[in-house]
Amino acid sequence: MSMDVGTLWGWLLLLLTAVGSGAEFQRNMLKLQGDYYLAGFFPLHDNIRTKRERPILEDCKLGTENKHGYHLAQALRFAVEEINNRTGLYPNLLPGVRLGYHLYDTCAIQAGVLASVNVMQDQEEILRPLPGSSPPDDNPMVVIGPDSSSRTMPTAVLLGAYLVPQISYEASNEMLSNKAVYPSFFRTIPSDTIQVAAMIQLLKRYRWTWIALLGSDNAYGLQGMQSLSQQSAYHDICIAYQSVLPRRTAANTQMLRNMVDAILRTNVKTIVLFSSKSRLQGFFPLVVERNVTGKIWLGSEDWIASALIADIPGIRTLGTFLGMSVKYKVIPGFGGFERKMQEMSRDIDRSEFSKLPLGPLGECLQTSDGYVLAASDHPMDSYDFASSFNVYRAVYAVAHALHKKLGCDVGGCQARTINPWQLLPLLKKVRFSVGNSSMYFDENGDPPTGYDIVAWLWRGSQWIVKEVGSYTPYPSSLTVNTSLIEWSLPADATSAGPDGQVPNSMCSPDCDFGHRRLQTGQHKCCFDCLACPAATFLNKSGASSCQPCPEKEWAPPKSEKCLQRTLLFLAWDAPLSVALLLLLAATLLLTTGSAVILLLHLDTPVVKSAGGRTCIVMLASLTAAAASALCHFGLPTRPGCLLKQPLFVVSFAVCLACVTVRAFQVVCIFKFASRLPMLYDRWAKNHGPEYTILAVSAAVLCVSVLRVAADPPEPSADLRFYPDSIVLECSHTLSPGSWVELACASLLSGLCFTLSYMGKDLPANYNEAKCVAFSLVVYMISWICYFTLYLISRDAFTMAVNVFAILSSVLGVFGGYFLPKVYIIIFRPQMNTSAHFQNCIQMYTMNKQ
Repeated sequence: MSMDVGTLWGWLLLLLTAVGSGAEFQRNMLKLQGDYYLAGFFPLHDNIRTKRERPILEDCKLGTENKHGYHLAQALRFAVEEINNRTGLYPNLLPGVRLGYHLYDTCAIQAGVLASVNVMQDQEEILRPLPGSSPPDDNPMVVIGPDSSSRTMPTAVLLGAYLVPQISYEASNEMLSNKAVYPSFFRTIPSDTIQVAAMIQLLKRYRWTWIALLGSDNAYGLQGMQSLSQQSAYHDICIAYQSVLPRRTAANTQMLRNMVDAILRTNVKTIVLFSSKSRLQGFFPLVVERNVTGKIWLGSEDWIASALIADIPGIRTLGTFLGMSVKYKVIPGFGGFERKMQEMSRDIDRSEFSKLPLGPLGECLQTSDGYVLAASDHPMDSYDFASSFNVYRAVYAVAHALHKKLGCDVGGCQARTINPWQLLPLLKKVRFSVGNSSMYFDENGDPPTGYDIVAWLWRGSQWIVKEVGSYTPYPSSLTVNTSLIEWSLPADATSAGPDGQVPNSMCSPDCDFGHRRLQTGQHKCCFDCLACPAATFLNKSGASSCQPCPEKEWAPPKSEKCLQRTLLFLAWDAPLSVALLLLLAATLLLTTGSAVILLLHLDTPVVKSAGGRTCIVMLASLTAAAASALCHFGLPTRPGCLLKQPLFVVSFAVCLACVTVRAFQVVCIFKFASRLPMLYDRWAKNHGPEYTILAVSAAVLCVSVLRVAADPPEPSADLRFYPDSIVLECSHTLSPGSWVELACASLLSGLCFTLSYMGKDLPANYNEAKCVAFSLVVYMISWICYFTLYLISRDAFTMAVNVFAILSSVLGVFGGYFLPKVYIIIFRPQMNTSAHFQNCIQMYTMNKQ
């Protein structure tokens, strides 16, 4: 708060002129003689509010008695009496020193300013005494009060100019913590910063994120509402409606009714009221007349514990009342002290108050105003207890600072003149306890205390303020016992909050896990819930975007967590793998067993007609080709990836080359030898068949080696083919080099098929055309099926099909080429003779002729 000095003093001049003189104002002051003085600013009356063109102060006594201010003044008097009589918590405090006080009735802002001027006048006389005059010996060292932020701010600016310490018991506005503007200000009530933090934590505790916010049209309400509005945005709390509450008059009653209607239209369940009780006293009756029920009214400390609001007719039907209450302890003996004052005052006729001398009773009450106030019936409520406790602590804080300044701990208190500013550094260092409650001031002059969370309860017609929790600021901690709160739900209530019967106050219900928010309006609390797509998840509420799963994890739609992807490979112990391994073992047994049989019958006509020693090479290559299937089982390894395809392609190519050359030889002998006798003889006698097989095999081997060298296959994990699985395979399965390898094998198989088909009409012992053709068809169909399936699937079954294609290719060639010959050797030995073969050739020649 900033204020132009000229404007301030001009306003003060108007005040002084309007009131008359400082002496006239002092006649309304309660005073107790002492060695050192305090000034107490208390609202003993409510000011008469009339429209004026300038700030004129009416006589406070013309207003109604303020029972709350009376209790505050009595708390100061009681604390001073305890210290002076050595009967309080600290009997050794200020030994031999008597405290006095000046009590001012600050019924309005103008009264507080004028009281501050009166205190400042004494300080001016101390600093610059007039010639021939002596400084006053009863100037207050510290001001305690006033009661509200609005009344405190002007006095804090004035007193701060002279560094007169000021300790407020109710001014909670956070702006007063600014030491650049209010250098001498302290308080025993927590700052509104803490109260706002407590409210935010309570709203978050019950997830009341859709609220209405109202604040009174004074410094307390405006600043509190602004802070709450700012903090709400950081905690995902949306304010559906926000407005300022003026004091109710005939002119603005309809505006207040419109305000109630606007709140009802927002459909909020929670209304936060950061307001002084004077504004709510006119607002709540208008809410009652609209038959509002089932709402949650969250109040600030100024009104939540005030009987002035709780006594409004019909207010208990509005819903559940929760709020912040300043932490306090019951002051021992204070109730008896007040009762004593009332009993003494009631024995005297009110008409005689003004005639009373300052006898024994007068020493207690000082003026006739004291008798009038004490004689009235002023029961205390929770709000009075809390504020009185703050006044009580403020007096003891001053006493401890003065005790230190006078050196009372070392050889007794030393009488000396003390200026107010000399107590400032000592007040900043005071630390004591009152009722197990530690009291000290931080660097901003604020106390370390938090707030109690209170709820309203009714037992019949009796109103009770029940403590249901607490909030501590350092560190920030909120505890609430929900079971102590009696929730008032509307008859049409269909939903509850996180604690069973706690009403909801949300624009949109929370999204389930696996769903994200899509904001539907200007408030982020209003949204639709959209399911998270596959491969994303969301395990918390309130997020507007889903989180992608890590590479090795996946999630179906609407997931709240990611799952481990399934690893796809051909495990050794899988049932399909076991069946294939048994088939592989049978294949290897057939090829190696046949090789042994043919080797033992190498000189027989059947073996010679099949190619002789070439048959052993063919069976060895088929065995190697079948063995390459072992590289497809288990997790991929680098050696397995390097050998898997080249071993099969080269081995099978060697076999095909042998079959091709064998078919070429037979065709040439029976069909082309007579036409090109010299050429064929030269090719056959110069080891042409062997060199041809070697050349073709070497060519295929070179292609495979170059492919592996240029682009070596590695174990890889394909994360893209399946969203929920990882394909463990060898890389570059369909690389250009692989296609070249397969093209060579396919070309060779095509040539083999062509030559074998050309010998379809040769003698039966030399005619393998049908069997070889069938074998090659099986080979081609197997691999066509595999590659087709590979393009659409990469699971373990596809890998098994790959193994099956290898084994079917081997078994096809074996069954078409070698199985008939092994059958003849074992079961038809009479056909394995030279005579039988000569007979077949003669019959072929005769048929040709």
